[in-house]
Amino acid sequence: MDLSNKRISVTGGAGFLGSFLLERLHARNCGEIFVPRREDYDLTTERGVADFYSDARPDVVIHLAAEVGGIGANRDNPGRYFYANMAMSLHLIEHARINGIEKFVQTGTICAYPCHTPVPFAEENLWNGYPEPTNAPYGVAKKAAQVMLDGYRRQYGLAGCYLLPVNLYGPRDNFDPHSSHVIPALIRKCVEACDSGSDHIECWGTGSASREFLYVEDAAEGIVRATEVMDEPTPINLGTCMEITIKDLVELIARLTGFQGEIRWDPTKPDGQPRRCLDTSRARELLDWEAGTGFEEGLRETIDWYRAHRESIR
Repeated sequence: MDLSNKRISVTGGAGFLGSFLLERLHARNCGEIFVPRREDYDLTTERGVADFYSDARPDVVIHLAAEVGGIGANRDNPGRYFYANMAMSLHLIEHARINGIEKFVQTGTICAYPCHTPVPFAEENLWNGYPEPTNAPYGVAKKAAQVMLDGYRRQYGLAGCYLLPVNLYGPRDNFDPHSSHVIPALIRKCVEACDSGSDHIECWGTGSASREFLYVEDAAEGIVRATEVMDEPTPINLGTCMEITIKDLVELIARLTGFQGEIRWDPTKPDGQPRRCLDTSRARELLDWEAGTGFEEGLRETIDWYRAHRESIR
């Protein structure tokens, strides 16, 4: 699909990943891009979705919008996270059919994988068990959209694609201590500890869980590439194939920020899913895509951005 002559709408386009996705679309000379704002369209309601489609008249919808947070936020909002994410996908896909759009792009979540998925995670294991309980409501809601897209493809001919980006990080991330994910939360902890002269930081869990992280610009390129070449919602992982324990991650971020104090672990807090590391061979085969940003390089860029902007995001 040549995106330069399409009307493209990006839900969540004003957010972290969305801002980089818009840059990638502009680089492909996409002239008509519409970003629905929350204050104008409540995409968790059918009325809001219908108004959005009526105003934007898109050829392609890239659905990034989500209500989500870290382990604490998922623990505190299981009902809301299921409802909001399920409702958005449900209404957006149904009205994509009603309006006859050309393609619907759905971003899923690695939280959808079963709690004890064999490592590295392969897409064919997506339904072989229940997700990690802390974030299961969010994960189940997001992967139910893949089933809906598959059904709509087979019954109505709606072209679509379904992507599973691993944990994202990078400049412009959410650094709010109440809702941020692990990398921005740790960067903020370490930078603030350096600034205040604190002799320690506190971290949740035991540090034994592992994660994989994808630089946000690489994720944006993968999503645009899938929009161009995919017509069926085959689940596709977007990641780096690099696994790191939370303990090693904390130590790395401490070193890169210059924090030299003690790291104290609180084992009464949850670790979340035991391991996350993706098999990304399908993305290479179907999208001709792979991540290009080294992990330390991406972390340095993120730390530098936070230090330059932290006064405006306190």
